[in-house]
Amino acid sequence: MEFPSELKYTKEHEWVRVDGNQATIGITDFAQGELGDIVYVEVETVDEDLGKDDVFGTVEAVKTVSDLYMPVSGKVLEFNESIEDAPEKVNEDPYGDGWMIKVEVSDKSELDVLLDAENYKKLVEE
Repeated sequence: MEFPSELKYTKEHEWVRVDGNQATIGITDFAQGELGDIVYVEVETVDEDLGKDDVFGTVEAVKTVSDLYMPVSGKVLEFNESIEDAPEKVNEDPYGDGWMIKVEVSDKSELDVLLDAENYKKLVEE
């Protein structure tokens, strides 16, 4: 499993890549592995302001449907529409082409409570 060190992580298995005031969010390699083959990703929150821990969408796998949670508060700017037609990108490249949303971060201090790669790795290996 991969845990890129430049990312921040949540206990709910989302990752965050911050670039200035914008964050790209997806699910971790661990999460996609636990879910199995992803068949559909639904995000209907574009242009909405959401709080930390709010549900921004769902991911449907062969076995289950899981909610996707906001790691930080902000406005959802964009949904990765390429995963609508090819949801398997989330399984194949969760930190690259399989990203889910881009968000304008409203409170950057919320990033400070997210896990770094080392602590996320410990969480999933327990």
